[in-house]
This record gives sequence, C-alpha cells and structure tokens, in this order.
Amino acid sequence: MRYKLLGRSGLRVSEIALGTMTFGEDWGWGASKTESYQIFEAFSEAGGNFIDTSVNYTDGTSEKFVGEFIHPERDRYVVATKFSLRADTVDPNDPNAGGNQRKNMRRAVETSLRSLNTDYIDLYYLHMWEYMTPVEEVMRGLDDLVSSGKVLYIGLSDSPAWVASKANMLAELRGWSRFVALQVPYSLVDRAVERDLLPMARAEDMAVLAWGILEGGVLTGKYRNAQGATRYERVSERAIKHGEAVVELAQQIGHTPAQIAVNWIRQRPWGGAPIIPILGARSLDQFHDLLGAMDFELTPEQIANLEQVAPFEIDFPEAFLKSDNVRRLIFGKTFELTDNHRALD
Repeated sequence: MRYKLLGRSGLRVSEIALGTMTFGEDWGWGASKTESYQIFEAFSEAGGNFIDTSVNYTDGTSEKFVGEFIHPERDRYVVATKFSLRADTVDPNDPNAGGNQRKNMRRAVETSLRSLNTDYIDLYYLHMWEYMTPVEEVMRGLDDLVSSGKVLYIGLSDSPAWVASKANMLAELRGWSRFVALQVPYSLVDRAVERDLLPMARAEDMAVLAWGILEGGVLTGKYRNAQGATRYERVSERAIKHGEAVVELAQQIGHTPAQIAVNWIRQRPWGGAPIIPILGARSLDQFHDLLGAMDFELTPEQIANLEQVAPFEIDFPEAFLKSDNVRRLIFGKTFELTDNHRALD
C-alpha cells in the first residue's frame, strides 16, 4: 500500500479507501457484521487506513460497525463520514431532518460521533448539494466544527463544480477551513466529471475520491449472457461495449474485470492530483479480488484501447478552448502547449 496527501493538506491516506455502504443488512442487502469485520481486517492488513462511511448508510449501522472495528487503534485510521441526507430513523415530520443547514449539520455530526464512538472525525463531507442552504452558511458551519475539534478536514461530495469553487474562495477570503477533498461518481463508462469537476479539483488542489467504479456491475461483465447479449435494456449499448472490452482485456492479461476497472481509475492522469478509488464489497472474496488491483498496472496502450471502444467527448467549453484554432487566436501561430499553460493542460 502506498500513501498520498489528501489535497491541500498534510494528511496521509492510503491509495484506496474502504467503502462501507455495504456494512450492515438493514437495507435488505449488504454484509453481516462478521463479513464486514473480515473485509475491514483485509483492508487493514493490506495497509489501508482510509475509511468512508455516512451517517445514513444502512440506517446508521455502517458507522456503528466502523466505530467498533477501529476502536482499539482509533488514531491509526482516517475516518470520513457525511451529512445531508435524511435518515429513515428520524422524525418523518421534521423538515430540518435533512439538508445542509446548520441545524441538520449539528444533529448529524453529533450522531456520527456517537455511532463512531470517537471524539473527532478526520474528514467530514457535505454529501449532496440541495440548492437551498447558502454557501456562506455551509462553510461557516463547517469551519465551526473544525474550530471545535470535532472535525479535522472538510470535503464535498456529489455537488456542482461552481459550489466548490465559490466555497473555497469564500473560505480563503474569510480565513475559514476549505474543502480538501471531492467525492464523485467516476468510471470508464461515466466520465462526465472530466468536463468540469476534475479540472476544478485540480485547480483547487482537492483530492478526488471515486465511487461507482464498476458501474453497477457493467464493467465486470455482469450484464452479458453467454452470447454477449444485453440482459437488461436499461444498460446502454455504450456501457455494454465497455464491459465487453474490460472482460476481454482481463482474459488476455490474467486479471479480473473488476481489477481492470479499478486500475483505470487509479491511473488517471490529472496533473498529479490523487484519484483515490473507494472500494466496497458485500463479501470478503469480492474485496480480495478488488485488492488484487494493487499488484499490477495497465499499460498506456491498454488504457488507450479501453477508452477507444466508445470515446468520451469533453464538449464545450473545454474542447473549444483547447482547439488549435482557439489557441492560435490567443497565443499566435508559434503557440506550443507547455506545462506552464496549466489552464489549458
């Protein structure tokens, strides 16, 4: 296991994070407590220290399991949890039981501290932007949590790029804590975050954590029958093509499709900023399979071949601003892209 700095911070985190949305069977699926502990142990033995959970995962069971598992060596682990979403266990008539306002923020952080059996949270995410709470309220509220010592660092998940940019600039101007991490859905099939979120994260020096890496099983060949036909119409033809390409490459090089999908994420070049895969599993065997991705890397040719199966278009404005014609209009005929032109890199 190797370690990376978490964005613009001195916090060292493992190159993969353990996703614990599968910890607990409260939602009708997931891992039992015994299986969850075995997954946690496998992650720890591999050198992992970065754990991802949320106040609402499996109605709070995920946080409770994590708190119990880390308790003997609490300070060894970097624990990330989230607030925003309404939990099924709160009053259904309470309009403030979800959202990003201070009231729900305070309720959620206190709930997480109790469930995790700890007096501090290493990384606290705003889980989803709800377009109601002012950015100023969110950032001041999160800064208060940092000032109190209950939270060490803050992050943003599943939110627009403009929110992160505005929030971090506001924090810089007012001397508040800024976002150091961004969590997004990202896979070979779903590359939408490359249009604005990843460039923003690079400019803001935020670490990127990726979930949905296997695209619901599409990239493991799950939605193919013996003849390679689609099993479910809701899976796009483009996704099926990517899944078939991943399976074919896995067979050629002697690794599993899941490992190929993880390594495509691990090896994304974004100006040196770490992209950290969040690996979750419902069984120990599944998790051991995912950990196997740490043992090898894809070649540049293999990556290029996977991406050419169904090419991704950046679109406007990135594609427009990076076109040769626009570059010449700005810089002249002698323009050559160099590392100094960071905005266009």
